[in-house]
Amino acid sequence: MLSKQEQLSKLNARMTKCTKCTLRSTCSRVVFGSGDPEAEIMFIGEAPGKKEDETGQPFVGAAGKFLNEMLAEIKLKREAVYIANVCKCRPPENRDPSPEEIAACWPWLLEQIRIIQPKLIITLGRHSMERFLTGQKISQIHGTLAIKTVPGIGKQNFYILYHPAAALYNGSMRETLIRDFRKIPKVLAKIH
Repeated sequence: MLSKQEQLSKLNARMTKCTKCTLRSTCSRVVFGSGDPEAEIMFIGEAPGKKEDETGQPFVGAAGKFLNEMLAEIKLKREAVYIANVCKCRPPENRDPSPEEIAACWPWLLEQIRIIQPKLIITLGRHSMERFLTGQKISQIHGTLAIKTVPGIGKQNFYILYHPAAALYNGSMRETLIRDFRKIPKVLAKIH
């Protein structure tokens, strides 16, 4: 039986060859995800930005630095969680990914979740939240735990957060995100 790391490596090799949407032809590289394949917590963002496209790693720009600071505040190392995005390729000009692009990447994300089997999925931002919790408003459910059965991965715990990039430019949202982030250890303890 393959280890989770070996399964992810095989999946990444398949993702590299994906041409289901036009994003692959406009980006530098596929940004798979990074972190511990045995992680209890999986963070899911929206799509790679410029820095992520350059490095092949998710959340390495300003939003990534902020994410690292918040992880440190709750005594978690980035290497102890798994971080991925809904879209694996950078949309041109950092635009929002289209519904078609998100749909094209959806099977890849589901497969990552099936391999990692996190106890808690933390959505970062509206686009990530909407993939799992359709019809919800992030302004109403941020900082809450939602339990939902998702076709392809089964029953799953979701914790909803604003995207770190949005919080960088909005002081009140930043405070809200930090406050919600600090609840993560309690949320994780509750679902164990």
